[in-house]
Amino acid sequence: MQKIEYRELRRSEIEQMREIDRSEVIDSIYLYKEGALVEKEAHFDMKGFPGNELEGLIERQKLLFDEGGKLYGAFDSSHLVGIASVEKRIRGKKHRYCKMDILHVSKAYRSLGIATRLMQAISAAANALGAERLYISATESKNTIRFYMGRGARLVEELDEELFALEPNDIHLELMI
Repeated sequence: MQKIEYRELRRSEIEQMREIDRSEVIDSIYLYKEGALVEKEAHFDMKGFPGNELEGLIERQKLLFDEGGKLYGAFDSSHLVGIASVEKRIRGKKHRYCKMDILHVSKAYRSLGIATRLMQAISAAANALGAERLYISATESKNTIRFYMGRGARLVEELDEELFALEPNDIHLELMI
Protein backbone atom coordinates (compact mmCIF):
# COMPACT_ATOMS: atom_id res chain seq x y z
CA MET A 1 0.00 0.00 0.00
CA GLN A 2 1.29 3.41 -1.01
CA LYS A 3 0.58 6.62 0.84
CA ILE A 4 -3.11 7.43 0.28
CA GLU A 5 -3.77 10.55 -1.79
CA TYR A 6 -6.97 12.51 -1.13
CA ARG A 7 -8.37 14.88 -3.70
CA GLU A 8 -11.41 16.17 -5.49
CA LEU A 9 -12.49 13.84 -8.28
CA ARG A 10 -12.68 14.79 -11.92
CA ARG A 11 -15.84 13.72 -13.74
CA SER A 12 -13.87 11.23 -15.83
CA GLU A 13 -12.76 9.43 -12.64
CA ILE A 14 -16.28 8.66 -11.40
CA GLU A 15 -16.28 5.41 -13.41
CA GLN A 16 -13.46 4.22 -11.13
CA MET A 17 -16.12 3.52 -8.49
CA ARG A 18 -16.08 0.05 -10.05
CA GLU A 19 -12.71 -0.48 -8.31
CA ILE A 20 -14.21 -0.20 -4.82
CA ASP A 21 -14.78 -3.48 -2.98
CA ARG A 22 -17.95 -2.91 -0.99
CA SER A 23 -17.89 -6.42 0.55
CA GLU A 24 -19.03 -6.62 4.16
CA VAL A 25 -20.55 -9.12 6.55
CA ILE A 26 -23.36 -7.53 8.55
CA ASP A 27 -24.32 -9.18 11.83
CA SER A 28 -26.71 -6.57 13.18
CA ILE A 29 -28.69 -3.55 12.08
CA TYR A 30 -30.42 -0.64 13.71
CA LEU A 31 -34.10 0.17 13.37
CA TYR A 32 -35.60 3.54 14.22
CA LYS A 33 -38.52 3.07 16.63
CA GLU A 34 -40.32 5.68 18.70
CA GLY A 35 -37.49 8.20 18.55
CA ALA A 36 -34.65 5.79 19.31
CA LEU A 37 -32.36 3.29 17.65
CA VAL A 38 -33.03 -0.36 18.41
CA GLU A 39 -30.42 -2.97 17.55
CA LYS A 40 -31.60 -6.12 15.79
CA GLU A 41 -29.65 -9.24 14.88
CA ALA A 42 -29.27 -9.70 11.12
CA HIS A 43 -27.06 -11.73 8.81
CA PHE A 44 -26.06 -10.33 5.43
CA ASP A 45 -22.99 -11.22 3.43
CA MET A 46 -22.66 -8.32 1.03
CA LYS A 47 -20.49 -9.42 -1.87
CA GLY A 48 -20.55 -6.00 -3.47
CA PHE A 49 -23.19 -3.69 -4.87
CA PRO A 50 -26.46 -5.59 -5.39
CA GLY A 51 -28.03 -5.83 -8.86
CA ASN A 52 -27.61 -2.71 -10.96
CA GLU A 53 -27.02 -0.47 -7.93
CA LEU A 54 -23.47 0.41 -8.94
CA GLU A 55 -24.55 1.59 -12.40
CA GLY A 56 -27.21 3.80 -10.82
CA LEU A 57 -24.73 5.20 -8.31
CA ILE A 58 -22.22 6.05 -11.03
CA GLU A 59 -24.85 7.87 -13.07
CA ARG A 60 -26.11 9.70 -9.96
CA GLN A 61 -22.57 10.83 -9.15
CA LYS A 62 -22.12 12.18 -12.67
CA LEU A 63 -25.36 14.15 -12.32
CA LEU A 64 -24.32 15.38 -8.86
CA PHE A 65 -21.00 16.54 -10.35
CA ASP A 66 -22.77 18.28 -13.26
CA GLU A 67 -25.08 20.09 -10.81
CA GLY A 68 -22.14 21.50 -8.84
CA GLY A 69 -21.85 18.88 -6.10
CA LYS A 70 -18.46 17.77 -4.83
CA LEU A 71 -16.84 14.34 -5.00
CA TYR A 72 -13.66 13.36 -3.23
CA GLY A 73 -11.57 10.27 -3.69
CA ALA A 74 -8.91 8.37 -1.81
CA PHE A 75 -6.31 6.83 -4.10
CA ASP A 76 -3.69 4.18 -3.52
CA SER A 77 -1.47 4.97 -6.48
CA SER A 78 -4.01 5.32 -9.31
CA HIS A 79 -6.50 2.89 -7.71
CA LEU A 80 -9.65 4.46 -6.21
CA VAL A 81 -10.10 2.95 -2.73
CA GLY A 82 -12.60 5.41 -1.26
CA ILE A 83 -15.17 7.93 -2.44
CA ALA A 84 -17.52 10.44 -0.85
CA SER A 85 -19.85 13.03 -2.33
CA VAL A 86 -22.10 15.85 -1.25
CA GLU A 87 -24.92 17.57 -3.11
CA LYS A 88 -24.78 21.29 -3.85
CA ARG A 89 -28.47 21.71 -2.99
CA ILE A 90 -29.22 23.22 0.41
CA ARG A 91 -32.10 21.38 2.11
CA GLY A 92 -34.45 21.86 5.02
CA LYS A 93 -36.93 24.46 6.18
CA LYS A 94 -34.13 26.47 7.75
CA HIS A 95 -31.76 25.80 4.83
CA ARG A 96 -29.14 24.16 7.00
CA TYR A 97 -28.40 20.83 5.29
CA CYS A 98 -26.41 19.51 2.39
CA LYS A 99 -26.96 15.82 1.71
CA MET A 100 -23.96 13.55 1.84
CA ASP A 101 -24.77 11.32 -1.11
CA ILE A 102 -22.29 8.46 -0.78
CA LEU A 103 -19.34 7.26 1.26
CA HIS A 104 -17.65 3.99 0.35
CA VAL A 105 -14.24 2.59 1.24
CA SER A 106 -12.87 -0.69 -0.13
CA LYS A 107 -12.83 -3.55 2.34
CA ALA A 108 -9.03 -3.86 2.48
CA TYR A 109 -8.72 -0.14 3.31
CA ARG A 110 -11.23 0.14 6.13
CA SER A 111 -10.22 1.18 9.65
CA LEU A 112 -7.32 3.27 8.32
CA GLY A 113 -9.02 6.65 8.74
CA ILE A 114 -9.90 7.00 5.05
CA ALA A 115 -13.65 7.41 5.58
CA THR A 116 -13.01 10.03 8.27
CA ARG A 117 -10.76 12.03 5.94
CA LEU A 118 -13.34 11.82 3.14
CA MET A 119 -16.07 12.99 5.52
CA GLN A 120 -13.91 15.94 6.53
CA ALA A 121 -13.50 16.88 2.87
CA ILE A 122 -17.22 16.77 2.08
CA SER A 123 -18.06 18.55 5.34
CA ALA A 124 -15.76 21.40 4.33
CA ALA A 125 -17.31 21.45 0.85
CA ALA A 126 -20.85 21.54 2.30
CA ASN A 127 -19.85 24.35 4.64
CA ALA A 128 -18.40 26.31 1.70
CA LEU A 129 -21.75 25.84 -0.08
CA GLY A 130 -23.51 27.44 2.90
CA ALA A 131 -24.67 24.43 4.90
CA GLU A 132 -24.40 24.11 8.67
CA ARG A 133 -24.99 20.35 8.74
CA LEU A 134 -24.55 17.24 6.66
CA TYR A 135 -27.69 15.19 6.11
CA ILE A 136 -26.74 11.51 6.14
CA SER A 137 -29.17 8.83 5.02
CA ALA A 138 -27.20 5.82 6.23
CA THR A 139 -27.69 2.12 5.67
CA GLU A 140 -28.89 0.58 8.87
CA SER A 141 -25.89 -1.70 9.48
CA LYS A 142 -24.45 -1.45 12.98
CA ASN A 143 -20.93 -0.73 11.68
CA THR A 144 -22.17 2.12 9.50
CA ILE A 145 -24.23 3.79 12.22
CA ARG A 146 -21.46 3.40 14.80
CA PHE A 147 -19.00 4.97 12.36
CA TYR A 148 -21.13 8.08 11.83
CA MET A 149 -22.12 8.45 15.47
CA GLY A 150 -18.49 8.01 16.48
CA ARG A 151 -17.76 11.13 14.45
CA GLY A 152 -20.48 13.18 16.09
CA ALA A 153 -23.54 12.41 13.98
CA ARG A 154 -26.90 12.14 15.71
CA LEU A 155 -30.45 11.37 14.70
CA VAL A 156 -31.64 14.07 12.34
CA GLU A 157 -33.47 17.00 13.89
CA GLU A 158 -35.42 17.80 10.72
CA LEU A 159 -36.41 14.72 8.70
CA ASP A 160 -36.26 15.35 4.95
CA GLU A 161 -39.47 13.79 3.64
CA GLU A 162 -38.11 13.42 0.10
CA LEU A 163 -35.02 11.54 1.27
CA PHE A 164 -37.03 9.46 3.73
CA ALA A 165 -39.40 8.40 0.94
CA LEU A 166 -36.39 7.26 -1.13
CA GLU A 167 -34.78 5.32 1.73
CA PRO A 168 -37.29 4.63 4.51
CA ASN A 169 -35.20 1.85 6.08
CA ASP A 170 -32.11 4.03 6.34
CA ILE A 171 -31.17 5.78 9.56
CA HIS A 172 -31.38 9.52 8.95
CA LEU A 173 -28.59 11.39 10.70
CA GLU A 174 -27.09 14.85 10.80
CA LEU A 175 -23.59 16.06 11.49
CA MET A 176 -22.76 19.62 12.52
CA ILE A 177 -20.04 21.03 10.25
